[in-house]
Amino acid sequence: MIKSNEHYAKLKTSYFFSDINRRVADYQKENPGKDIIKMGIGDVTRPLPEACIKAFHQATDEMAAGKTFRGYGPEQGYPFLREAIAQHDFIRRGVPMKAQEIYVSDGSKCDTGNFQEIFSFHTRVGVPDPVYPVYVDTHVMAGRTGDWKNGRYEGLYYFDGTVENGFVPDPPEEGLDLIYLCFPNNPTGAVASREQLGKWVRYAEKHGSLILFDAAYEAFIRDDRLPRSIFEIPGARNHAVEFRSFSKTAGFTGTRCAYAVIPEECRIEGPDGKTLQAGDLWIRRQTTKFNGVSYPVQRAAEAVYSPEGLRQTRELTDYYLANARVIRDTMTSLGFTCTGGENAPYIWIKTSGNSWEFFDFLLRRAQVVCTPGSGFGSRGEGYIRLSAFNDAERVREAMERITAALSV
Repeated sequence: MIKSNEHYAKLKTSYFFSDINRRVADYQKENPGKDIIKMGIGDVTRPLPEACIKAFHQATDEMAAGKTFRGYGPEQGYPFLREAIAQHDFIRRGVPMKAQEIYVSDGSKCDTGNFQEIFSFHTRVGVPDPVYPVYVDTHVMAGRTGDWKNGRYEGLYYFDGTVENGFVPDPPEEGLDLIYLCFPNNPTGAVASREQLGKWVRYAEKHGSLILFDAAYEAFIRDDRLPRSIFEIPGARNHAVEFRSFSKTAGFTGTRCAYAVIPEECRIEGPDGKTLQAGDLWIRRQTTKFNGVSYPVQRAAEAVYSPEGLRQTRELTDYYLANARVIRDTMTSLGFTCTGGENAPYIWIKTSGNSWEFFDFLLRRAQVVCTPGSGFGSRGEGYIRLSAFNDAERVREAMERITAALSV
């Protein structure tokens, strides 16, 4: 009989969010009449911006006519979208970028999970704790880690995110090859300053490291003093790859479109000692395993950068940030210490005791679903994450329920 990949046996029994879904489903089965408000997973609830819908329809109509029909597109993305991204997300903000340094994909989760494939098996990897699970689990699957012990995988280096450092860890003393950073942070909602990101870029320069910078939530930053891209930091083009998504910016979670930014200066060492462009390796991976994002979806993404699209996506992110303020203000008034919710759509809340117990308490007493912090790493124990991605009236109702449950 064929054998499984032995490294999958190291993984916890199921993906973290699958555990949440199972518990919620079990509760619903036991209590079919209960109305549950889900504020755990970071899935959007508002419709796509009208500008994107119009572009989507027009592109679909093009696919219905022989003269304008398109089959396979370029795996790295159509030039019209890559050029729009480079111009609006970077050049317009004073950050030099070429369209050919943009690589369109179907999601940042896919990109951050798949990018590790282009590196050596012996790559030394560092991740924050708390951390988005995909960064960790994909290295477990690839065999770069040891077993799960005491809430962490052997062979990975963890950077502790704590209240004391504002959940923005400093670089370690040890030299590592590959570093994962995410700001605004999922799950804690923390945002790194220019000075803090500068420390990481200087670290990468010193040790020859590469930073994989997940900026999926950059559209929620409202403080102009904060960087929205790691490429705003001098030297980052040589030592960083950035990942961005239309999922939360424009509600594309069910539509699927994102992109990676790989500057031409970003190089890694090949087996013969020669340097290789990271972008060349990535597109080699993509052309083998990926056939590109569909034409209608890319036209819809391009519409994000139209005058109407820019206004509508700003209104969309403002809507969710207003929800975040309601959540943060309510939880703070109830005596909880909170991070995030100001330049990020997540609120990271300090609780007392086990985070899964607090999850169960909110589910059973308030019929509100949160995310237990322990699912993001050992440093997440004693915290929960609440997501602002919901309808405003449901968020207000959830806060009323939580307030009532905690007052009993």
